[in-house]
Amino acid sequence: MKVNTLADLKALKRAMADRAAALAAQREAARQAQLRREREKRLFELAVGPVRPLPDAGRIPPPTGNVAPLPVQRQLDEASVMREALSDEFDIETLLHTDELLSYRRPGLGPEVVRKLREGRWSIQRHIDLHGLRTDEAREALGRFVRECHQHGLRCVRVVHGKGLGSPGRTPVLKGRVLRWLVQKNEVMAFVQARPAEGGAGALVVLLRPG
Repeated sequence: MKVNTLADLKALKRAMADRAAALAAQREAARQAQLRREREKRLFELAVGPVRPLPDAGRIPPPTGNVAPLPVQRQLDEASVMREALSDEFDIETLLHTDELLSYRRPGLGPEVVRKLREGRWSIQRHIDLHGLRTDEAREALGRFVRECHQHGLRCVRVVHGKGLGSPGRTPVLKGRVLRWLVQKNEVMAFVQARPAEGGAGALVVLLRPG
């Protein structure tokens, strides 16, 4: 830029001085900010003591994208199927008590448990009727029924299996299978043949362990 007059020269000097003052102010502000950071660092060290950076352990940062949901319900369903894999060949002859009426109690339980069941000391809270179901349907339905009743805190339930009068040879096939299935269920503590008003020889009154 060409300077023609004394006024122009003064204006130029004034602009240069303003620019220098602005640069000096910026440098001073940066210096003050650095001093504040150093003071804060010293205060932190005084508060918590000496610190040192953690060594790099080769950690992998977590993914930032959406994580695929776990198939929790499918896993629960598969576990349920495995729990219901009850054997039809389970030997229960040595576990059943066949005095005047059929009964079962887990080892360690006294006979008074069976007696109270027969006397109706526990109120029947829910029942299931397996009439008309195929063997695999009855097995699954009974397993689900026992499990859900136990989860809801029910203690005494009734299982209707029928007397087998409509079966070939009039033999109660389902009744024998139900006995085997119940003995294999961890939730079952004991069962007795139902009283006549509750189904008699076509039903069982089952006591479930506390939830």
